[in-house]
Amino acid sequence: MIEVEDPGPRTTVQDLGRPGYAALGVGRSGAADRGALRLANRLVGNPEHLAGLELTLGGLRARFHAPALVAVTGAACTVKVDGANNGAGMNAPFSMRAGQVLRIGMPEHALRTYLAVRGGIDVPTVLGSRSTDTLSGIGPAIPAAGTMLPIGHDASEFPIADLAPIREPDDDALEVLPGPRADWFTAEAISVLTSTPYTVTTETDRVGARLDGPRLNRAQEGELPSEGMVRGALQVPPDGRPILFLADHPVTGGYPVVAVVRAADLDRAGQLRPGDEVRFRLARHRR
Repeated sequence: MIEVEDPGPRTTVQDLGRPGYAALGVGRSGAADRGALRLANRLVGNPEHLAGLELTLGGLRARFHAPALVAVTGAACTVKVDGANNGAGMNAPFSMRAGQVLRIGMPEHALRTYLAVRGGIDVPTVLGSRSTDTLSGIGPAIPAAGTMLPIGHDASEFPIADLAPIREPDDDALEVLPGPRADWFTAEAISVLTSTPYTVTTETDRVGARLDGPRLNRAQEGELPSEGMVRGALQVPPDGRPILFLADHPVTGGYPVVAVVRAADLDRAGQLRPGDEVRFRLARHRR
């Protein structure tokens, strides 16, 4: 067992989500930065789909009641065992002994940090996933002080890598493709979106990030019937400022979608924090 002594600002259990239920009104959910969770699982020898902990702005303090191999990835934080470094750090596996306390600090940049434990976090599945969907309430309860999290046994061979260097992107712009309702906007709207930075507001969570910046003007007014939504959709409400949908987005929406962030950039979108400046670039190829 892992005993959560302090969950920090927001800690949830996440795996790669529950695809295939959108027609029933259930979104995929899952880790906001799936690449970071996959890496953490690989570092401890887990199959990539096993559940770990997603920490928003760090702050986790947890006591291990059994020996464990763990890894921390995503937004970079200080990592301490019993108040000292003790070989712990980012993007590398390290061991916890029974009774030791793991403390994860607050990241200076980015938003979400991931903790994987060899064997995975073994809470019950709901519709085939251990992810907490904060919009629908489906999945395990959000851990609080005193929560006991069981460790599973579904691990693979021990990893041979002891460090995973992380390459910073050459360009921090998020590439977008024109959305299904791009024709509801003026010809200048995509140009405005892709030429001027936007700022992530405090109205940001796992559902989506409201952006502040130039207004995207519509060419067509009126109501739009609800239609399907995907992660990365840039939906534009009447005030003309886009909302970027993230992991726990609704499965339908009623405002037009001007553009969609391409799949390769969605993990970086999931690391945006309030106050960050985000730029969009029109994708050169539809991939």
